[in-house]
Amino acid sequence: MEFINLCDQHSLVSHFMRQLRDRNIQQDRMRFRANVHRLGQIMAYEISKRLDYNIIATETPLATAQTPIISSQLVVATILRAGLALHDGFLSYFDTAENAFVSAYRQYRDGSDEFDVHIEYLASPSIEGKTLIITDPMLATGRSMELAYRALITRGMPAHIHVASVIATDQAVDWVKQTLPADRTTIWTCDLDHVLNAHSYIVPGLGDAGDLLYGEKL
Repeated sequence: MEFINLCDQHSLVSHFMRQLRDRNIQQDRMRFRANVHRLGQIMAYEISKRLDYNIIATETPLATAQTPIISSQLVVATILRAGLALHDGFLSYFDTAENAFVSAYRQYRDGSDEFDVHIEYLASPSIEGKTLIITDPMLATGRSMELAYRALITRGMPAHIHVASVIATDQAVDWVKQTLPADRTTIWTCDLDHVLNAHSYIVPGLGDAGDLLYGEKL
């Protein structure tokens, strides 16, 4: 299974990541959403290099041009609610893709740091034989990603899966490698952090992505 950290090379990804992490800049919720959206666009561009293409003849005013266009059937899936801005960034580039949505949330056990992940909602087309892109900004433990994947494959078995996150941890990457099919999964992240605290929050991370994107919840 291939793992790609876009921050391994210097690019605009690092510029946007710094702004997302900065506790002062991130108070501008519109800017925070815009930066997550931009990272979705960048990852979509990078993933586009791995897709299948057909050559199509296009008539110009002067002649015929032979143009490669994406032939892979794409389904862009997101884990609600934090994944919505990242999803929208992908969709602004893959504008003909089908879409899927999964809800996943942590339910803590009796005030402890232990929790279970629950899936409550799934809306998805058939993903049989298609290229599935699952977007979630924070890949902390990998458990939500695993359960989202298991929910999605009730709609068919994809030809390839791209897991896309803004920040991942070593633990989550290892978990995804253990639980998703190694021969047809690629993991993408904009940066990799190495610590999970007692609450399974990413350190240094950036805080609660869902709250920073859309406001605090009760």
